[in-house]
Amino acid sequence: MRLAFAAALLLTSSALAGIVEDVRAAIARNDFADADRQVQAYRQSRGATPELATAIAWQARGALAAKNLDRAAAYADQSRQMILPNLRGPRVDHAQWLIAIGAAIEAQAQVMAAQGETAEAVLFLREELKTYTGTSIQERVQKNINLLSLEGKPAPALEAAVWFGPKPPSIASLRGKAVLLFFWAHWCPDCKASVPIIAGLMKKYGPQGLALIGPTRYYGYVANGNDATPEVEKPYIEQIRRQYYAPLANMAAPLSNANFVRYGASSTPTLVMVDRRGIVSWFHPGAATERELTVQIERALR
Repeated sequence: MRLAFAAALLLTSSALAGIVEDVRAAIARNDFADADRQVQAYRQSRGATPELATAIAWQARGALAAKNLDRAAAYADQSRQMILPNLRGPRVDHAQWLIAIGAAIEAQAQVMAAQGETAEAVLFLREELKTYTGTSIQERVQKNINLLSLEGKPAPALEAAVWFGPKPPSIASLRGKAVLLFFWAHWCPDCKASVPIIAGLMKKYGPQGLALIGPTRYYGYVANGNDATPEVEKPYIEQIRRQYYAPLANMAAPLSNANFVRYGASSTPTLVMVDRRGIVSWFHPGAATERELTVQIERALR
């Protein structure tokens, strides 16, 4: 990802704050009426915007959490119908609308799955993946496919032509061991916070057959968001690895954007547990507690 594109994502993510954060806060309080009022007031003053569409997608999530599936489906559809006309033709704000459609797709798939239509949800996501391959939301769509379908399936192979630390073993070669995949990013504070937890668990469970691989990727920038070619970013990632990931010095870290796309690691960290048979037993976007990881590790080691 080039810096111009990465910077655009940062700017548009910032721009998506405001109404989105207000609606999320209302949902967190279980005040759905207030979320509705804020959405209606925003619509009257600003009209249809990417921010509004994203906020409505969050309303779908809130209704889903409240087990109001009909309402969740209506919100998801409303968000999607608001967005689609704005993705046709050349527009300067496509990046914002892409963020919005990613939220809407995610909400719609989650509603379908909650309605008992998991197979249909996966099919829907795969069709959306065809549409948005090569865009900023490709990994997000793949993440949602994996959330619904990867567990219980063989772990996808990792690309490992370039790496940090020890040479990465193939997942196939680790058959008979449990494998924890720790997808991390050089800019990610939650990844750094996960290091002592994972290091402690490796000390405990490594002798019992737990292996660790830590895929990372290029983002097109280094400190302070400064533009960086892969030739510049690679030593910067190594610097960060040595500084913040020293307790995991023996962790093989393949450097490949393809691995993040394949596993849908649009969130960092993303944690994936592979059992002794090479089957994914857990797919978890985001950080996890020591207790959560312990449960999954012990399950995979059985």
